[in-house]
Amino acid sequence: MNNDRVNSAGQHAVNKDVREITVDVDNGLRVITLNRPKKKNALSTEMYDGLSQALREAAEDENTVITVLTGNGDYYSSGNDLKNAEKFLDFDLNEAASKSSIRVRDFVSDFIEFPKILVAAVNGPAIGIGVTTLALCDVVYASEKATFYTPFSALGISAEGCSTYTFPRIMGVSKASEMLYFNAKMTAHEAERCGLVSKVFPDATFKKEVFSHLQSLLNLPAKSLIYTKHLIRQWDIEALRKANEAECERLKERWSSGDPMNAMVNFLSRRSKL
Repeated sequence: MNNDRVNSAGQHAVNKDVREITVDVDNGLRVITLNRPKKKNALSTEMYDGLSQALREAAEDENTVITVLTGNGDYYSSGNDLKNAEKFLDFDLNEAASKSSIRVRDFVSDFIEFPKILVAAVNGPAIGIGVTTLALCDVVYASEKATFYTPFSALGISAEGCSTYTFPRIMGVSKASEMLYFNAKMTAHEAERCGLVSKVFPDATFKKEVFSHLQSLLNLPAKSLIYTKHLIRQWDIEALRKANEAECERLKERWSSGDPMNAMVNFLSRRSKL
C-alpha cells in the first residue's frame, strides 16, 4: 500500500509521534485512520481539524473511489477528548463555547458534504461524535466487539452530528430516544438489527474481510457510485445542514452554561468506579 501520511493538522507528518490521523492510499481505496490508540482514539481539537482536512483531500482526489474511516487499536473512537473541555478554563467561557461549536459544525459539515462513497470500519467501541457521524457515512461495517454509546445527557450537553435527524429515521424514535436521552449503549448486533450497521464481522478477521470486500468493489464505475449517492443524499441534504446548525447552536448554549464541567466531573467519577 502506498502511504500518504498526514498529521493531526492535516499536514504531511515527519515525526511519527504526531501522526494522530494517518492516510493510506491504494488503488482508489483511501483509508483514514484515527491513530491515537493509547487515548482510545479520543478526538483532540487538532484531530478534528486533521480529519476534516483528510476528508477534503479525499473529496478532491480524482483517483479516490471509496474512502474508509477506521481506528487503530481496540477502539474506533472514544469521541471528544474530555481534556478539550479543560481548555475552557483558560478562556472566556462564551468565547470558548463559540469556537468549539464552530469546530464541531464545520467537522460535521465535511461528512454531510462528502461527495464520494464513505465507509466506516468500526473496529471497536465508538462513543459520542464517533457514533453520530456514522449515520452520515454511506455504509457502516462493525467488528462484533464494537459498541455504540452517546452519553450526551450524562455530560450535560446535547446531541450533535445530525443525530437528532438521522437516528430517528434509521432506528426509530424509541430506540433513538433511548440512546440520545438516556445514554443507552448498543451492541454491534443490535446496531445491525436497527439499521445503523450494515454488517457485523468476526473481530479476529474484521479488517481483512472488510478491506478485501472493498477492494473487490473498486472496479465499479466511480461516476455511477457518486451520482447515485448524490441522488440519494439530495432529498436530505438541506435537512442535515439545518440539523447541524441547530444542534451546534444548542451545544454553544450548553457549553456556555458551565453545566458540562460539573457533569464531566460526575461522569468521570462514576466511570472510575466501574
